[in-house]
Amino acid sequence: MAMQDLSSTARPDGAAPDTPASAVEDSATAERHGWKWLLCAPALTILVLAASGPLLIVLVYSFLTPASFGGVIWEFSTEAWFRVFFSRDIFDPEDVRLNHAHLAIFWRSISLALQTTVICAILGFPTAWFIATRPQHTRAFWLFLITIPFWTNLLIRTFAIQEVIRNQGLINTTLIRLGVIDSPIQMMFTDFAILVGMAYVFLPLMVLPLYAAMDKLDIRLVEAGYDLYASRWQVLRRIILPLVKPGFIAGSILVFIPSIGAFVTPRVLGGGRNLMLGNLIELQFGQGRNWPLGAALAITMLVLVVGALIFYIRYVGREDDGGRRT
Repeated sequence: MAMQDLSSTARPDGAAPDTPASAVEDSATAERHGWKWLLCAPALTILVLAASGPLLIVLVYSFLTPASFGGVIWEFSTEAWFRVFFSRDIFDPEDVRLNHAHLAIFWRSISLALQTTVICAILGFPTAWFIATRPQHTRAFWLFLITIPFWTNLLIRTFAIQEVIRNQGLINTTLIRLGVIDSPIQMMFTDFAILVGMAYVFLPLMVLPLYAAMDKLDIRLVEAGYDLYASRWQVLRRIILPLVKPGFIAGSILVFIPSIGAFVTPRVLGGGRNLMLGNLIELQFGQGRNWPLGAALAITMLVLVVGALIFYIRYVGREDDGGRRT
């Protein structure tokens, strides 16, 4: 009789039979998850209204008709998206050509953003390694020095770089006094000036994630590599770099995203001649008075950033999976 009762309560799939205690536990778990979602509701609401809402407005504006003196006319049009990559001849609207000016700005923005990311990675790695290998009681001081630039406004930091690289700035004055050059080197209002300014501004965003990754690094692994007669280059390539790779990924994302949409640094150091995407978008909403085109350019920049991040994350993920399989 007892055997029949046990067999009757057993589930056919072999799982444990449902009991009042398990039912109460499942109910409590579901209730806790419900409270978690309820607690997240304010933050999710703010994200939807403050992030998705404005993006939706910009997307809608990109499909409208520009008004004569700014603003939009609520008439559907795809002309703004057409003008992102193409242009029409003033006298012959049927003559359609590539918009080389916009394409050059796209290329300059992507190129300078990538170069800035690479420079920040090259300079940030030894800086983060230096901080991570200091005694524990002095690391806070070095991190404090890294975070000092964040205490000042971005515009002030950009003007500080301008005082260094302008014709009568620190570099040219020093080289002239040393007799290295006879006349100042023109560095302002060039891509080089923009690159130097963005690398200076965004370097801390690379150092901090790298330091966070290096701080978790077990130094005994490095010592084991030396004990196995590995050279310094082999230890760096086979042990240190793979372990701090998440810091490189996080730092690259934090540097690349604001670099491709930079506005203040190209405006001050580029002099309005070397435009980037942020300057072009501001120009359309300001002097150009073409809000739909500015909105289309903004959405295009968003798509470029998201596409680059997805490609980068997927590539890194496949590479990590391949390394784990091997």
